[in-house]
Amino acid sequence: MSNQTPLVAAPKKRGRLIAVIVIAVLVVAAIVVAISVAVGSNSNSSGLGSESDPVKLGVVGASDPYWDVFKDAAEEEGIFVDISDFTDYAQPNPALTEGDLDLNQFQHIIYLAQYNVSADEDLAPIGATAIYPLSLYSTKYTSVDDIEEGETVAIPSDASNLARGLLVLQAAGLVELEDGGSPFSTVDDVLDTSKVEVITLEAALTPTSLPDVAAAIINNDFVEDAGLSFDDAIATDDPTDPSAQPYINIFAARAEDKDNETLLKLVDIFQNTTAVTDGVVEVSGGTAELVQTPVSELEESLASVQDDYAAAQ
Repeated sequence: MSNQTPLVAAPKKRGRLIAVIVIAVLVVAAIVVAISVAVGSNSNSSGLGSESDPVKLGVVGASDPYWDVFKDAAEEEGIFVDISDFTDYAQPNPALTEGDLDLNQFQHIIYLAQYNVSADEDLAPIGATAIYPLSLYSTKYTSVDDIEEGETVAIPSDASNLARGLLVLQAAGLVELEDGGSPFSTVDDVLDTSKVEVITLEAALTPTSLPDVAAAIINNDFVEDAGLSFDDAIATDDPTDPSAQPYINIFAARAEDKDNETLLKLVDIFQNTTAVTDGVVEVSGGTAELVQTPVSELEESLASVQDDYAAAQ
């Protein structure tokens, strides 16, 4: 009988073994599911922002180091970004309108308002970044007071920066503008009583004009590329002034995408990643004023500026 005991016990042992195996399989499966959920919550496996369909972001100055930091931070959140660099301010908005971009970040509210009115479009701000001062530089003079009467000063030709540049020159005592000037002033508003002559050039070309003019208004994007320091400015406006709100730089998207969660997440990553915001300030030579103005306020400001600009045409 003793020789037959294993024959009776074996089925029980096999049953326990099978039960243990089943439990182990279920535990492994649960772990796999848990890992999948965890990974899935921090990734974007399909749709806009996936590796196969990255968000196409257009900027001016993609070589600024903080853009690489931004891309890495976005990828850690499961959003892939493909950054396109533009050297001409006139290009990113049409590219966004035509669908070549999903998002751009290079302009302030006034610039977007003028584009929307002129092109009969409805691009929308979905987040703020910073306000940058607009400054006057010279390789011939160290003070605006030393600029001689009748000299020539270059300013950017795009409408919004042109008007802002004229206001900087007026504040510096170099020009007088009709009716005191406005965000929509043009060179036709420069009065004959002005101290200097004003010419307009594409924003990217004002730095190269310095050898030929007394001074030039140069956008922050091009200052260091021109071998200049932000400390070299001989006149500037004040980005902290409340009247500077229309000059808040923004992320812009097509109106139908303004509530897209992936795009809004990118804005959040940009605004709240310290290495990114520190990089923005560093690249600006410490001149950038970081802002997180609510989108509702950006939209109100845009609508107001668009109305004013349309009325001024």
